[in-house]
Amino acid sequence: MRACRRAFLSGVLAFVTLLSSAHVALGADEKTSVEVQNAREAWVKAKGHRVYYTHKFNLDDLPSYKPEQTVSGTIRMWGSNYFTDSPLAEYWQAEFQKYQPGVKFDFHLRTSEHAISSLIYGKSDLSPMGRQIMWDEQLAFQREFKYLPLGIVAVTGSYDVSGWNPPIGVYVNKDNPLAHMSLAQLDGVFGAPRSGAWRDLTWDTKLARGPEKNIRTWGQLGLTGAWANKPIHVYGYNLQFHFPQEIESRAFGGVSDKWNENLIEYDNQLLPDGTFKLAGQQMLEDLAKDPLGIVYCAGGNAWLTPQIKALALGAKDGGPFYDLTLENVRNRTYPMYADVFFFMNRDPKKPADPKLREFMRYILSREGQAQVVRDGKYLPLTADVVREQRKKLDQ
Repeated sequence: MRACRRAFLSGVLAFVTLLSSAHVALGADEKTSVEVQNAREAWVKAKGHRVYYTHKFNLDDLPSYKPEQTVSGTIRMWGSNYFTDSPLAEYWQAEFQKYQPGVKFDFHLRTSEHAISSLIYGKSDLSPMGRQIMWDEQLAFQREFKYLPLGIVAVTGSYDVSGWNPPIGVYVNKDNPLAHMSLAQLDGVFGAPRSGAWRDLTWDTKLARGPEKNIRTWGQLGLTGAWANKPIHVYGYNLQFHFPQEIESRAFGGVSDKWNENLIEYDNQLLPDGTFKLAGQQMLEDLAKDPLGIVYCAGGNAWLTPQIKALALGAKDGGPFYDLTLENVRNRTYPMYADVFFFMNRDPKKPADPKLREFMRYILSREGQAQVVRDGKYLPLTADVVREQRKKLDQ
Protein backbone atom coordinates (compact mmCIF):
# COMPACT_ATOMS: atom_id res chain seq x y z
CA MET A 1 0.00 0.00 0.00
CA ARG A 2 2.82 2.32 0.94
CA ALA A 3 4.54 1.47 -2.33
CA CYS A 4 1.38 2.33 -4.28
CA ARG A 5 1.12 5.70 -2.58
CA ARG A 6 4.75 6.50 -3.28
CA ALA A 7 4.39 5.54 -6.94
CA PHE A 8 1.27 7.66 -7.40
CA LEU A 9 2.64 10.70 -5.55
CA SER A 10 5.95 10.49 -7.39
CA GLY A 11 4.07 10.84 -10.67
CA VAL A 12 2.23 13.93 -9.40
CA LEU A 13 5.48 15.44 -8.12
CA ALA A 14 7.19 14.85 -11.45
CA PHE A 15 4.37 16.65 -13.27
CA VAL A 16 4.45 19.63 -10.90
CA THR A 17 8.23 19.85 -11.18
CA LEU A 18 8.00 19.85 -14.97
CA LEU A 19 5.53 22.72 -14.94
CA SER A 20 7.46 24.85 -12.47
CA SER A 21 10.99 24.30 -13.74
CA ALA A 22 11.20 23.18 -17.32
CA HIS A 23 14.89 24.11 -17.72
CA VAL A 24 16.37 22.64 -14.53
CA ALA A 25 19.40 20.47 -15.36
CA LEU A 26 19.16 16.80 -14.48
CA GLY A 27 21.40 15.44 -11.74
CA ALA A 28 23.50 12.33 -12.22
CA ASP A 29 20.93 9.99 -10.68
CA GLU A 30 18.14 11.54 -12.72
CA LYS A 31 20.16 11.16 -15.91
CA THR A 32 20.71 7.51 -15.10
CA SER A 33 16.99 6.95 -14.52
CA VAL A 34 16.19 8.65 -17.84
CA GLU A 35 18.74 6.44 -19.57
CA VAL A 36 17.09 3.37 -18.05
CA GLN A 37 13.71 4.51 -19.37
CA ASN A 38 15.18 5.18 -22.82
CA ALA A 39 16.71 1.70 -22.85
CA ARG A 40 13.38 0.23 -21.79
CA GLU A 41 11.57 2.08 -24.59
CA ALA A 42 14.01 0.77 -27.18
CA TRP A 43 13.65 -2.75 -25.77
CA VAL A 44 9.84 -2.59 -26.04
CA LYS A 45 9.80 -1.17 -29.54
CA ALA A 46 12.19 -3.87 -30.75
CA LYS A 47 9.61 -6.48 -29.74
CA GLY A 48 6.47 -4.61 -30.75
CA HIS A 49 6.00 -5.90 -34.30
CA ARG A 50 7.17 -9.44 -33.66
CA VAL A 51 4.55 -12.21 -33.70
CA TYR A 52 5.46 -14.53 -30.83
CA TYR A 53 2.52 -16.94 -30.99
CA THR A 54 1.25 -18.65 -34.10
CA HIS A 55 -1.03 -20.95 -32.09
CA LYS A 56 -4.34 -21.58 -33.85
CA PHE A 57 -6.80 -20.59 -31.15
CA ASN A 58 -10.38 -21.69 -31.70
CA LEU A 59 -12.51 -18.55 -31.40
CA ASP A 60 -15.72 -20.09 -32.79
CA ASP A 61 -17.43 -19.92 -29.41
CA LEU A 62 -16.99 -16.13 -29.20
CA PRO A 63 -19.88 -13.89 -30.33
CA SER A 64 -19.52 -12.21 -33.70
CA TYR A 65 -19.61 -8.40 -33.65
CA LYS A 66 -22.93 -7.02 -34.84
CA PRO A 67 -23.42 -3.27 -34.32
CA GLU A 68 -26.44 -2.50 -32.15
CA GLN A 69 -26.40 1.14 -33.22
CA THR A 70 -24.48 3.45 -35.53
CA VAL A 71 -22.14 5.71 -33.58
CA SER A 72 -19.75 8.54 -34.35
CA GLY A 73 -17.23 10.82 -32.68
CA THR A 74 -13.66 10.55 -31.45
CA ILE A 75 -12.46 8.02 -28.89
CA ARG A 76 -9.49 9.46 -27.00
CA MET A 77 -7.26 6.80 -25.49
CA TRP A 78 -4.54 7.41 -22.89
CA GLY A 79 -2.72 4.63 -21.09
CA SER A 80 -0.62 1.55 -21.78
CA ASN A 81 1.97 1.98 -24.53
CA TYR A 82 1.92 -1.68 -25.54
CA PHE A 83 -1.11 -1.26 -27.80
CA THR A 84 0.64 1.26 -30.06
CA ASP A 85 4.17 -0.09 -29.63
CA SER A 86 2.62 -3.08 -31.38
CA PRO A 87 0.17 -2.87 -34.33
CA LEU A 88 -2.79 -4.10 -32.25
CA ALA A 89 -4.43 -0.68 -31.77
CA GLU A 90 -4.13 -0.05 -35.51
CA TYR A 91 -5.63 -3.45 -36.28
CA TRP A 92 -8.60 -2.77 -34.02
CA GLN A 93 -9.09 0.76 -35.37
CA ALA A 94 -9.02 -0.29 -39.03
CA GLU A 95 -11.48 -3.14 -38.63
CA PHE A 96 -13.85 -1.33 -36.27
CA GLN A 97 -14.10 1.56 -38.71
CA LYS A 98 -15.38 -0.86 -41.35
CA TYR A 99 -18.43 -1.28 -39.11
CA GLN A 100 -18.47 2.22 -37.64
CA PRO A 101 -16.86 4.65 -40.15
CA GLY A 102 -18.03 7.65 -38.15
CA VAL A 103 -15.71 6.86 -35.24
CA LYS A 104 -12.20 8.34 -35.12
CA PHE A 105 -9.39 7.55 -32.69
CA ASP A 106 -6.88 9.76 -30.89
CA PHE A 107 -4.16 7.59 -29.34
CA HIS A 108 -1.91 8.96 -26.59
CA LEU A 109 -0.62 5.66 -25.26
CA ARG A 110 2.62 6.19 -23.34
CA THR A 111 2.20 4.41 -20.00
CA SER A 112 -0.39 2.82 -17.73
CA GLU A 113 0.51 5.54 -15.21
CA HIS A 114 -1.53 7.98 -17.32
CA ALA A 115 -4.64 5.82 -17.52
CA ILE A 116 -6.69 6.80 -14.46
CA SER A 117 -5.43 10.38 -14.09
CA SER A 118 -6.38 11.08 -17.72
CA LEU A 119 -9.92 9.90 -16.97
CA ILE A 120 -10.08 12.09 -13.88
CA TYR A 121 -9.00 15.19 -15.81
CA GLY A 122 -11.23 14.46 -18.80
CA LYS A 123 -8.38 13.86 -21.24
CA SER A 124 -9.28 10.27 -22.04
CA ASP A 125 -12.44 8.39 -22.88
CA LEU A 126 -10.98 4.89 -22.73
CA SER A 127 -7.77 4.06 -20.85
CA PRO A 128 -5.90 0.77 -21.37
CA MET A 129 -3.98 -0.38 -18.32
CA GLY A 130 -1.58 -3.30 -18.19
CA ARG A 131 -1.88 -3.81 -14.45
CA GLN A 132 -4.36 -3.62 -11.61
CA ILE A 133 -5.61 -0.22 -10.53
CA MET A 134 -3.75 1.20 -7.54
CA TRP A 135 -5.35 2.22 -4.26
CA ASP A 136 -4.47 5.90 -4.71
CA GLU A 137 -5.87 5.91 -8.23
CA GLN A 138 -9.15 4.48 -6.98
CA LEU A 139 -9.30 6.99 -4.14
CA ALA A 140 -8.53 9.97 -6.38
CA PHE A 141 -11.20 8.91 -8.88
CA GLN A 142 -13.80 8.22 -6.20
CA ARG A 143 -13.24 11.58 -4.49
CA GLU A 144 -13.83 13.33 -7.80
CA PHE A 145 -16.85 11.36 -9.04
CA LYS A 146 -18.26 9.49 -6.00
CA TYR A 147 -17.95 6.14 -7.78
CA LEU A 148 -15.13 4.00 -9.18
CA PRO A 149 -14.07 3.72 -12.84
CA LEU A 150 -15.39 0.79 -14.83
CA GLY A 151 -12.66 -1.66 -15.81
CA ILE A 152 -13.35 -4.11 -18.63
CA VAL A 153 -10.90 -6.95 -19.27
CA ALA A 154 -9.97 -6.66 -22.96
CA VAL A 155 -7.33 -9.37 -23.35
CA THR A 156 -5.46 -11.92 -21.28
CA GLY A 157 -1.79 -11.17 -20.72
CA SER A 158 0.85 -13.03 -22.71
CA TYR A 159 2.35 -16.40 -21.85
CA ASP A 160 6.02 -15.39 -21.82
CA VAL A 161 6.43 -12.04 -23.64
CA SER A 162 7.87 -9.63 -21.10
CA GLY A 163 6.11 -6.27 -21.19
CA TRP A 164 2.89 -7.74 -22.56
CA ASN A 165 1.60 -8.75 -19.11
CA PRO A 166 2.90 -12.30 -18.71
CA PRO A 167 1.66 -14.35 -15.74
CA ILE A 168 3.50 -14.57 -12.46
CA GLY A 169 5.53 -17.75 -12.38
CA VAL A 170 7.07 -19.29 -9.26
CA TYR A 171 10.47 -20.87 -9.77
CA VAL A 172 12.95 -22.97 -7.80
CA ASN A 173 16.36 -24.43 -8.49
CA LYS A 174 16.33 -27.70 -10.45
CA ASP A 175 17.83 -29.54 -7.45
CA ASN A 176 14.81 -28.65 -5.32
CA PRO A 177 12.32 -31.58 -5.18
CA LEU A 178 9.28 -29.33 -4.69
CA ALA A 179 6.75 -29.71 -7.53
CA HIS A 180 3.82 -27.44 -6.71
CA MET A 181 2.43 -24.80 -4.34
CA SER A 182 -0.94 -23.36 -3.40
CA LEU A 183 -1.75 -19.66 -3.20
CA ALA A 184 -1.94 -19.96 0.61
CA GLN A 185 1.58 -21.37 0.62
CA LEU A 186 2.74 -18.45 -1.53
CA ASP A 187 1.32 -16.16 1.16
CA GLY A 188 3.24 -18.10 3.80
CA VAL A 189 6.51 -17.88 1.90
CA PHE A 190 6.35 -14.35 0.51
CA GLY A 191 4.05 -12.68 3.03
CA ALA A 192 4.24 -11.70 6.70
CA PRO A 193 1.83 -11.22 9.61
CA ARG A 194 -0.72 -8.49 8.90
CA SER A 195 -3.75 -6.95 10.56
CA GLY A 196 -5.75 -6.79 7.33
CA ALA A 197 -5.54 -5.98 3.62
CA TRP A 198 -7.29 -3.75 1.10
CA ARG A 199 -10.09 -4.91 -1.17
CA ASP A 200 -10.49 -1.91 -3.46
CA LEU A 201 -11.02 0.92 -0.94
CA THR A 202 -12.22 -1.26 1.94
CA TRP A 203 -9.81 -2.33 4.68
CA ASP A 204 -10.73 -5.95 5.41
CA THR A 205 -9.57 -7.29 8.78
CA LYS A 206 -10.78 -10.77 7.77
CA LEU A 207 -7.62 -10.93 5.67
CA ALA A 208 -5.42 -10.65 8.75
CA ARG A 209 -3.05 -13.47 9.59
CA GLY A 210 -0.55 -14.19 12.34
CA PRO A 211 3.10 -15.33 12.37
CA GLU A 212 2.04 -18.98 12.73
CA LYS A 213 1.27 -18.97 9.00
CA ASN A 214 4.77 -17.87 8.03
CA ILE A 215 6.66 -20.42 5.94
CA ARG A 216 10.38 -19.90 6.32
CA THR A 217 11.90 -23.39 5.90
CA TRP A 218 11.56 -25.96 3.14
CA GLY A 219 10.32 -28.52 5.65
CA GLN A 220 7.18 -26.39 6.12
CA LEU A 221 6.45 -27.04 2.43
CA GLY A 222 6.71 -30.79 2.94
CA LEU A 223 10.36 -31.41 2.06
CA THR A 224 12.18 -33.91 4.23
CA GLY A 225 15.68 -35.11 5.00
CA ALA A 226 18.47 -32.61 4.44
CA TRP A 227 15.95 -30.07 3.11
CA ALA A 228 13.68 -30.00 6.16
CA ASN A 229 15.43 -27.30 8.22
CA LYS A 230 16.98 -25.35 5.37
CA PRO A 231 15.88 -21.69 5.11
CA ILE A 232 13.94 -20.45 2.10
CA HIS A 233 15.80 -17.67 0.25
CA VAL A 234 13.11 -15.37 -1.16
CA TYR A 235 13.71 -13.33 -4.34
CA GLY A 236 11.29 -10.84 -5.91
CA TYR A 237 10.67 -7.42 -7.37
CA ASN A 238 11.26 -4.31 -5.32
CA LEU A 239 8.00 -3.08 -3.85
CA GLN A 240 7.81 -0.03 -6.11
CA PHE A 241 6.97 -2.38 -9.00
CA HIS A 242 3.35 -3.30 -9.72
CA PHE A 243 4.02 -7.04 -9.92
CA PRO A 244 3.93 -7.39 -6.11
CA GLN A 245 0.26 -6.37 -6.22
CA GLU A 246 -0.50 -9.48 -8.29
CA ILE A 247 0.82 -11.64 -5.45
CA GLU A 248 -0.93 -9.52 -2.83
CA SER A 249 -4.36 -9.52 -4.47
CA ARG A 250 -4.41 -13.27 -5.20
CA ALA A 251 -2.17 -14.97 -2.63
CA PHE A 252 -2.55 -12.51 0.26
CA GLY A 253 -6.23 -11.97 -0.53
CA GLY A 254 -5.93 -8.20 -0.79
CA VAL A 255 -3.40 -5.40 -1.18
CA SER A 256 -0.89 -5.34 1.68
CA ASP A 257 2.75 -4.30 1.91
CA LYS A 258 3.59 -6.80 4.66
CA TRP A 259 6.18 -8.97 2.94
CA ASN A 260 8.74 -11.54 4.06
CA GLU A 261 11.35 -9.70 6.09
CA ASN A 262 14.16 -11.45 4.17
CA LEU A 263 12.92 -10.59 0.67
CA ILE A 264 15.80 -9.86 -1.72
CA GLU A 265 14.54 -7.13 -4.07
CA TYR A 266 15.51 -6.51 -7.69
CA ASP A 267 15.20 -3.64 -10.15
CA ASN A 268 15.70 -3.34 -13.91
CA GLN A 269 19.31 -2.70 -14.83
CA LEU A 270 21.04 -0.55 -17.43
CA LEU A 271 24.13 -2.40 -18.66
CA PRO A 272 27.38 -0.66 -19.67
CA ASP A 273 26.67 -1.28 -23.35
CA GLY A 274 23.37 0.60 -23.05
CA THR A 275 21.15 -2.48 -23.17
CA PHE A 276 18.34 -3.25 -20.75
CA LYS A 277 18.24 -6.20 -18.34
CA LEU A 278 14.99 -6.95 -16.57
CA ALA A 279 14.75 -7.59 -12.85
CA GLY A 280 13.18 -10.97 -13.52
CA GLN A 281 16.10 -12.16 -15.62
CA GLN A 282 18.56 -11.08 -12.92
CA MET A 283 16.76 -12.92 -10.12
CA LEU A 284 16.48 -16.12 -12.18
CA GLU A 285 20.20 -16.01 -12.90
CA ASP A 286 20.83 -15.82 -9.16
CA LEU A 287 18.32 -18.60 -8.50
CA ALA A 288 20.26 -20.90 -10.85
CA LYS A 289 23.15 -20.68 -8.36
CA ASP A 290 21.05 -21.02 -5.19
CA PRO A 291 19.41 -24.40 -4.41
CA LEU A 292 17.57 -22.81 -1.46
CA GLY A 293 16.06 -19.97 -3.48
CA ILE A 294 12.52 -19.29 -4.67
CA VAL A 295 11.51 -16.58 -7.15
CA TYR A 296 8.23 -15.06 -8.25
CA CYS A 297 8.69 -13.52 -11.65
CA ALA A 298 6.58 -12.27 -14.57
CA GLY A 299 7.47 -13.88 -17.88
CA GLY A 300 10.18 -16.05 -16.39
CA ASN A 301 9.61 -18.89 -18.85
CA ALA A 302 11.39 -16.75 -21.45
CA TRP A 303 14.61 -17.13 -19.41
CA LEU A 304 14.36 -20.75 -18.29
CA THR A 305 17.61 -22.68 -18.18
CA PRO A 306 18.31 -26.30 -17.19
CA GLN A 307 19.15 -25.00 -13.70
CA ILE A 308 15.62 -23.66 -13.07
CA LYS A 309 12.13 -25.13 -13.00
CA ALA A 310 8.66 -23.62 -12.76
CA LEU A 311 6.27 -24.87 -10.07
CA ALA A 312 2.69 -25.85 -10.78
CA LEU A 313 0.24 -23.65 -8.87
CA GLY A 314 -3.19 -24.26 -7.41
CA ALA A 315 -5.84 -21.95 -6.03
CA LYS A 316 -6.51 -24.36 -3.13
CA ASP A 317 -4.22 -26.25 -0.79
CA GLY A 318 -5.34 -29.64 -2.06
CA GLY A 319 -5.06 -28.70 -5.71
CA PRO A 320 -5.62 -29.27 -8.51
CA PHE A 321 -2.27 -27.79 -9.52
CA TYR A 322 -1.66 -26.44 -13.01
CA ASP A 323 1.59 -26.08 -14.90
CA LEU A 324 2.59 -22.75 -16.36
CA THR A 325 1.68 -23.42 -20.00
CA LEU A 326 0.22 -21.25 -22.73
CA GLU A 327 -3.10 -23.12 -22.69
CA ASN A 328 -3.42 -22.99 -18.89
CA VAL A 329 -2.79 -19.24 -18.94
CA ARG A 330 -5.27 -18.65 -21.74
CA ASN A 331 -8.02 -20.74 -20.10
CA ARG A 332 -7.13 -19.27 -16.67
CA THR A 333 -6.74 -22.55 -14.83
CA TYR A 334 -3.22 -21.39 -13.94
CA PRO A 335 -4.18 -19.01 -11.11
CA MET A 336 -1.57 -16.26 -11.63
CA TYR A 337 -2.61 -15.19 -15.17
CA ALA A 338 -2.70 -11.44 -15.88
CA ASP A 339 -5.70 -9.30 -16.85
CA VAL A 340 -5.38 -6.28 -19.14
CA PHE A 341 -8.06 -3.66 -18.51
CA PHE A 342 -9.71 -0.87 -20.46
CA PHE A 343 -11.04 1.70 -17.98
CA MET A 344 -13.77 4.25 -18.60
CA ASN A 345 -15.57 6.88 -16.56
CA ARG A 346 -19.10 5.52 -16.46
CA ASP A 347 -21.61 6.63 -13.88
CA PRO A 348 -23.08 3.32 -12.66
CA LYS A 349 -26.55 4.94 -12.75
CA LYS A 350 -26.20 5.69 -16.47
CA PRO A 351 -25.42 3.63 -19.60
CA ALA A 352 -21.97 3.73 -21.12
CA ASP A 353 -21.17 6.25 -23.86
CA PRO A 354 -22.60 4.58 -27.03
CA LYS A 355 -19.36 4.79 -29.03
CA LEU A 356 -17.32 3.35 -26.16
CA ARG A 357 -19.85 0.58 -25.66
CA GLU A 358 -19.80 -0.35 -29.35
CA PHE A 359 -16.00 -0.35 -29.46
CA MET A 360 -15.75 -2.53 -26.36
CA ARG A 361 -18.40 -4.88 -27.75
CA TYR A 362 -16.21 -5.14 -30.86
CA ILE A 363 -13.08 -5.94 -28.79
CA LEU A 364 -15.15 -8.49 -26.84
CA SER A 365 -16.07 -10.32 -30.04
CA ARG A 366 -14.66 -13.01 -32.31
CA GLU A 367 -13.45 -10.35 -34.73
CA GLY A 368 -11.79 -8.25 -32.02
CA GLN A 369 -10.05 -11.21 -30.39
CA ALA A 370 -8.91 -12.45 -33.81
CA GLN A 371 -6.83 -9.28 -34.06
CA VAL A 372 -5.25 -10.18 -30.72
CA VAL A 373 -4.23 -13.52 -32.23
CA ARG A 374 -2.97 -11.75 -35.37
CA ASP A 375 -0.74 -9.49 -33.24
CA GLY A 376 0.70 -12.57 -31.51
CA LYS A 377 1.60 -11.35 -28.02
CA TYR A 378 -1.45 -11.02 -25.77
CA LEU A 379 -3.75 -14.05 -25.52
CA PRO A 380 -7.41 -14.00 -26.62
CA LEU A 381 -10.18 -14.19 -24.06
CA THR A 382 -12.29 -17.28 -23.54
CA ALA A 383 -16.05 -17.28 -24.15
CA ASP A 384 -16.75 -17.29 -20.41
CA VAL A 385 -14.65 -14.18 -19.83
CA VAL A 386 -16.20 -12.41 -22.82
CA ARG A 387 -19.71 -13.08 -21.48
CA GLU A 388 -18.71 -11.83 -18.04
CA GLN A 389 -17.15 -8.62 -19.39
CA ARG A 390 -20.06 -7.86 -21.75
CA LYS A 391 -22.37 -8.20 -18.77
CA LYS A 392 -20.26 -5.70 -16.79
CA LEU A 393 -20.39 -3.30 -19.73
CA ASP A 394 -24.17 -3.25 -19.64
CA GLN A 395 -24.81 -3.33 -15.89
